Amino acid sequence: MSITIYHNPRCSKSRQTLALLRGKGIQPNVIEYLEMPPSAHELTSILAKMGKGPKDILRLKEAREEGIDLSSDGDQLIKVIVAHPRVLERPIVVNGDKAAIGRPPEAVLNIL
Repeated sequence: MSITIYHNPRCSKSRQTLALLRGKGIQPNVIEYLEMPPSAHELTSILAKMGKGPKDILRLKEAREEGIDLSSDGDQLIKVIVAHPRVLERPIVVNGDKAAIGRPPEAVLNIL
């Protein structure tokens, strides 16, 4: 089983989700997305796995702080998220053809 977590070690929910996975005996591939943001292609794939759009994975406060036009959508918004990874909701866990946001951390249990 190959599971990936897009992780921010400074975020308590992200740390809790990582601890939850490890507590289940899962050693996920940890990607610190602020250092290595997902590409537009990867982000599009993750959104498809979640059945969500780009606005669904935005941290609105951070997006406003970055001056992001919240009326943008689709490919344009994906490019903005890639360019400003701090606006990406966290953590995101990917397991095969499924993905979930770990808010609350237990939300990822549905995709394991």
